[in-house]
Amino acid sequence: MTADRDASREFSEELGDWLRGDTPKTLGELGDAFGEKSFAVTILMLMFVPALPLPTGGITHVFEVITVLVALQMVLGRRTLWLPRRFKERELGKSITGKAVPFIIRRVQWFEKRSRPRLAALFGQRWFIRILGLVIIVLTAGAALAPPFSGLDTLPALGAVTISLAIILEDAVVLGIGALIGTGGIVLIITIGAALAHYLRGLF
Repeated sequence: MTADRDASREFSEELGDWLRGDTPKTLGELGDAFGEKSFAVTILMLMFVPALPLPTGGITHVFEVITVLVALQMVLGRRTLWLPRRFKERELGKSITGKAVPFIIRRVQWFEKRSRPRLAALFGQRWFIRILGLVIIVLTAGAALAPPFSGLDTLPALGAVTISLAIILEDAVVLGIGALIGTGGIVLIITIGAALAHYLRGLF
């Protein structure tokens, strides 16, 4: 998935420009602004809320459904992002554009100071992006299946966010960090789920 953005500018700068611009703040406009990188940018935005260390009670499932749809298009090798009109044209809202996106930009800037292109050629290979799309689907499904109010969705969601950022920055080290975080989260969900199931069987 080759970038068609200005390589001389940081992603956080471009995201800030988009936020301050006059275009409607929708997922559709976000996709138009970042071209082929829009898959990773959209997933980064959608999964950031589930990645926060706060119990969501299942309210973020709609973000996770859209994320799976986006990642599935990565698996299928699409070059342009497609979203249903109701999602594509829906305004992100002031709470997201006024608080969440600036918060995301600050976190991205932290990564940008420590990141550099590593094994960047891999991120230009269609087969590699398809694999990453599949990994993101697994992590998103793990976050969605975590028990409500448990906070267990945090690590798989954070893994998906970090992998998306790795695609944007074309950094294999960031990718490895995301894979480790996400895998740890899935293992934790399975372990706790198995222990809970064993406990419930003992009661009955």
